[in-house]
Amino acid sequence: MENRLSIRGNAVQPVLVMFPLGLLAVAVLLDVFRLLGGPGIIGTLAYCTVIAGLLGGLTTALTVHLGEITGGNRARARTAARRFLLDGAVLLIFAVVLLLRMRTPERTAGPGLLVVEVLGLGLAVIAGVTGALPRGPGRPGPGAGTVRLAQILDDPADHRRHEDHEPKR
Repeated sequence: MENRLSIRGNAVQPVLVMFPLGLLAVAVLLDVFRLLGGPGIIGTLAYCTVIAGLLGGLTTALTVHLGEITGGNRARARTAARRFLLDGAVLLIFAVVLLLRMRTPERTAGPGLLVVEVLGLGLAVIAGVTGALPRGPGRPGPGAGTVRLAQILDDPADHRRHEDHEPKR
């Protein structure tokens, strides 16, 4: 999940992606509890959580997409467009779920709607994993550019001099 969008050197994308994903997962769990016999207020709370997840997901999708397309790399822009379409599909599924929930007095979901929510959540996880995968050949793998604790303990002075270089293996 490498992106140019950062605050004080820390990537913003992982935080933005996890927030709506967590909200939508909580909404699905609340609907499961409601279908297992929980009070109606749990269904209403799940409805409100879906609204928050949609708003957060829309903000995240737009922010991440803008961060990727302004990077200047055409291949990354194409990958970002595919990722944006996946994110849009997830948001569309949960928007339909939200509209169907509005038909019930307590804004609850039935078993069929819960299946659609689970499928939407599965697609959201796939979209999240797709965004976390390396995007091409020649891309450093996990751990490249990091310093292991053993390297620091072996020679701390050497580590400070060569912080920005790839670690010895």
